[in-house]
Amino acid sequence: MSDMDDIDRRFQELTAQIDDEERRKRSRAVEREWAHLPRFRRRRRRRIIAASAAAVTAVLVAAAGVLVTYRPELLDSARTVLAERLPVFEEDAAPVPEETTVPEGEAMAPSPFDGSPAADYADGAEGLVMPPARALGGLGEKDVAKALRRVRALLKASNLDHRTLIEGDPKPFARLLHPEERKRFLKSIARGKPKKGEFNGRYWLTSFAPKSTELATDVIKVHGRTKLSSFKENGFSGARIKVNYLFVYAVRRPGRPYTTMRVIAHNAGEVDVYRQDGELVVWVRNWNSDGVTGARCDADDGFVHPFYEGSPEDEEVTRATGAPIDPYDLDDGSDGSDGSDGEDGDTCRLAHRT
Repeated sequence: MSDMDDIDRRFQELTAQIDDEERRKRSRAVEREWAHLPRFRRRRRRRIIAASAAAVTAVLVAAAGVLVTYRPELLDSARTVLAERLPVFEEDAAPVPEETTVPEGEAMAPSPFDGSPAADYADGAEGLVMPPARALGGLGEKDVAKALRRVRALLKASNLDHRTLIEGDPKPFARLLHPEERKRFLKSIARGKPKKGEFNGRYWLTSFAPKSTELATDVIKVHGRTKLSSFKENGFSGARIKVNYLFVYAVRRPGRPYTTMRVIAHNAGEVDVYRQDGELVVWVRNWNSDGVTGARCDADDGFVHPFYEGSPEDEEVTRATGAPIDPYDLDDGSDGSDGSDGEDGDTCRLAHRT
């Protein structure tokens, strides 16, 4: 019998002498040792155990416990055989790093609304909360509820719709108007810049000048209120809905994140609701009338031209003598009932902050 066969036979005999309980104890001891190792060392150690568990167990038990005692001359042969059979695993030369805490995520970038009252405003249409509908001015509760839904949709179309804001598209708003009012509105848009004193539908929309602006974030902050009352004029009676909302936009020059600024549009408006020949009429008397803060005052085309840092001097601002307003104060300005009806327009408000 060769030395190799003799070693194999003795390994098998010695291993068989160890009962199942002893093997379980040794296995648990090895696992406990593995569990307390640092994370990176743990993985390398586990690969070694998985690759050669049976052979390592035999060496630990047989070589240390028996071969050295009874047959020391076989130890050198066993080392040679094991060296030939077992793969070589080398520890990395680099030091093992300590256990570290993995960061859960990168720090969030600051909001462009931080540091202003807008940080606490609602996001988008969530801020357009209508009052409960009730029977008013001879109209039933269902009629008033329908009118409130229409007014809310008008607010979204004029101040939140991306097509209106960036593309200058009047259609999202126009389709919500009464047919007669829609015709007048679209005609004024198509005419371009009107003569002084003429109706300009552009002022009913918050549309940034073409190619001047992109939104720095999809979030638009909204804060305001809607009031219900009754009216009776010119032979008609019904409900009057007054809206008073602030829309705060984070904008920048296209492709230039470092130019980000806030623009505040103040939509103060008034809508009459009544029945005519059995039809429910929702008629816009005035809309978006209280101007924009953060825009140039010397542009009169109905578009919003943000006054970015480094913009040319605004001549209208230079000549202004009135006290600046607080653009975040809902009551600092018109209540939407001045009857201007979009004539001339007011695209800018001088403010002490944005």
